[in-house]
Amino acid sequence: MSVSVALFTSDLRVRDNPVLRAALDCAYEVVPLFVLDTGISAAGFDVPNRRAFLMDCLNGLDRELRRRGGRLVLRTGDVAAVACETAAECGARQVHVAGGVSGYSQRREVRLRRLLEADGRELYVHDAVVTAQPPGRLTPQSRDHFAVFTPYFRRWSAERLRPVLGTPRSVRVPGNVRSEPVPSRADVKGVSPGVAAGGESEGRARFDAWRKKSMGEYAERADDLAGDATSRLSPHLHFGTLSAVELVHRARKTGGEGAEAFVRQLAWRDFHHQVLAARPRASWEDYRPRGDSWRHDEREITAWRDGRTGYPLVDAAMRQLLHEGWMHNRARLLTASFLTKTLYTDWRVGARHFLDLLVDGDIVNNQLNWQWVAGTGNDTRPNRVLNPLTQARRFDPRGEYVRRWLPELAAVEGPAVHRPWTLPERERARLDYPPPLVDLSQGADRFLRARGR
Repeated sequence: MSVSVALFTSDLRVRDNPVLRAALDCAYEVVPLFVLDTGISAAGFDVPNRRAFLMDCLNGLDRELRRRGGRLVLRTGDVAAVACETAAECGARQVHVAGGVSGYSQRREVRLRRLLEADGRELYVHDAVVTAQPPGRLTPQSRDHFAVFTPYFRRWSAERLRPVLGTPRSVRVPGNVRSEPVPSRADVKGVSPGVAAGGESEGRARFDAWRKKSMGEYAERADDLAGDATSRLSPHLHFGTLSAVELVHRARKTGGEGAEAFVRQLAWRDFHHQVLAARPRASWEDYRPRGDSWRHDEREITAWRDGRTGYPLVDAAMRQLLHEGWMHNRARLLTASFLTKTLYTDWRVGARHFLDLLVDGDIVNNQLNWQWVAGTGNDTRPNRVLNPLTQARRFDPRGEYVRRWLPELAAVEGPAVHRPWTLPERERARLDYPPPLVDLSQGADRFLRARGR
């Protein structure tokens, strides 16, 4: 009786999953395997917020498989070694897995292939599982990747997507394959109180509700901090409980400017994947070095992390991150610009803090977005500086976002909520809120001088 292994990584779903579909098509029985990777734990990337969301996703995947007669097989250890051992244990000739782009996932794939081939087994790596378009498929003439988004997006938009795959009706799993019990979110300590629920059914319900209620307004309201009109699907895309291919198809079917703007954001995600696939070292090295001599002031860094910089919009965003393990994209751009260009602190300091808290934090989008803002990545205007006061007037004009996340400023009325240092001294004394950490013009000038303008 033929058996195959579907090795789940960042594709924790049964719907539109080429890995699971291929494993089912080539064998009578399938082992749906997920390995709690000790390598990720050792590297410090197994942080509470993502682990809690992951436990939701694994329990959701197990439920979906059981509805189809199967179950999730969970084990802990080195992914390549455990997958090879599992294949040998159940007599599987093939292991199927989604392609990855980080240096870590590329090395893991090479090692897994070597171990399987030494044992007379085969590894099949599937594209367009984690992204809508496979990294490396779209390239400019005589180059291995697109370095600028706009030409990439034109090419990406002209390419046809693979069709959405049908959902399997049944999954037959060998009865004698052992599995560890799937932990729950309650087993994880140190989770931010507002971390959203994970899992395939949760992700699909969130997308359906957002598509009906807010997608049509997305082009106009994507940067409205208080309105919170974004999809909040990034954690589900990170863990693969939703298919990027299916989301593009469904958005295009919905149509309208909001759908087009949403699809553009999915293309940005693909863009970063194709950059890192070609340049894995960009996860920790400058993609475009600018000769920076970064400052490192621990007092300033701590104030930024804790949301105590004295600039309310920056601080509100950092408090949201601490509470939810998530942050609005506009706020991510602002807080990253403040750290790297106003405080002139190394982008890697901020990227590490985000990775410690973000549920959607990954090496691809987190690191390359930080580089984009820092001006060492793919931004065509590397020296742009986002002014938090200008951003506040544009994207939180009534101060609702600030008051939501900074209770110490909740009673401040009018535009003073974004400039509390302008209040009379007696009112300022009643606020448990610090003065500005730095002068904005001085910080920007210092940065521009360091970059040589």
